[in-house]
Amino acid sequence: MSIEKNKAVVRRDVEEVFNKGNTAIVDEIIGSDWVFHGPGGLEFKGQEGFKQIVATLRNAFPDLHMAIEDMVAEGDMVAVRYIMRGTFKGNLMGMAPTLNQFTMPSALFIRFKEGKAVETREIYDQLTLFQQLGVRPPAGAA
Repeated sequence: MSIEKNKAVVRRDVEEVFNKGNTAIVDEIIGSDWVFHGPGGLEFKGQEGFKQIVATLRNAFPDLHMAIEDMVAEGDMVAVRYIMRGTFKGNLMGMAPTLNQFTMPSALFIRFKEGKAVETREIYDQLTLFQQLGVRPPAGAA
């Protein structure tokens, strides 16, 4: 698959899945062998793991919005710098909502195979996120 098609999949993922909550397309854009690696050893696997991330975020932040700032690609990799915003209105990792808003710059590195994402690595500042949410970081958060 071409670099431009991989970038289009990322844009579709952000706009349709995360911003609108349309998980019906997940099987089209995420491989069954997909794996997510996040801060603090956070890991999710497969299409159901991806849907779990989306459901968790959209439950905690019903007004969740991701805005892509930059995107570059080479070979089977796409790197994305984005800003995520939302209001903490639902439980998150056992933490009660505070109604605080957050703005979190993040970076994703996504590897593709045959037109689907198969591996995602995310980097963001968890401490700043928890401070903005007005909560104490859960045990094990890095």
